[in-house]
Amino acid sequence: MMNEKIQITMDNLKLNKMKPYYAENSEEARRIVRELVKNDKLITSGGSETLKETGVIDMLKSEFGAAYLDRSSGKDRDEVEEIMRRAFTSDTFLASSNAITEDGELYNVDGNGNRVSAMIYGPKQVIIVAGANKIVKDLAAAKERVEKIAAPKNTIRLEKATPCVKTGECGHCHSNDRICCSYVTLAQQRVPDRIKVIIVNENLGY
Repeated sequence: MMNEKIQITMDNLKLNKMKPYYAENSEEARRIVRELVKNDKLITSGGSETLKETGVIDMLKSEFGAAYLDRSSGKDRDEVEEIMRRAFTSDTFLASSNAITEDGELYNVDGNGNRVSAMIYGPKQVIIVAGANKIVKDLAAAKERVEKIAAPKNTIRLEKATPCVKTGECGHCHSNDRICCSYVTLAQQRVPDRIKVIIVNENLGY
């Protein structure tokens, strides 16, 4: 059942002109995504363990075929870069968020910046899928969550040679492998409901 923290977060997302959705589980999240993208001609996504864990990526591949442009299909770095650029002209861009505050703000830290830049501008619609574990009290807690949970786990997954791989905590390094380069807070939106946030009542992603 939806708890008070989720309800408060959803209410404030709405105040910030982002449209909130509640999904009790991954299956329901897929159903919501399917309905939101059903008429799209070009669907793209950012890197996201949450989208994989919920089965959203597999659903897009199997049910939407050529309409879903998967960057993992790129044969080399140039092709991957081109796919990431095409996200800016897509009907829908899907991603997760490193943290969502109870004040209805999305907090994200990126390496390449393609994920956060597409959230900000370009795609006609942005769909964020996030587990309830991503909800935090405020921006200070969001930053702490990234530095102590999301960033270290992602650097391990990506096999990066950064200090946090060993320490388990961000050290604000200057490593060439650093994945924390762009820090973005999405608060009130200029285009109402362009960003849609599906909060799934599960622990998902980092």
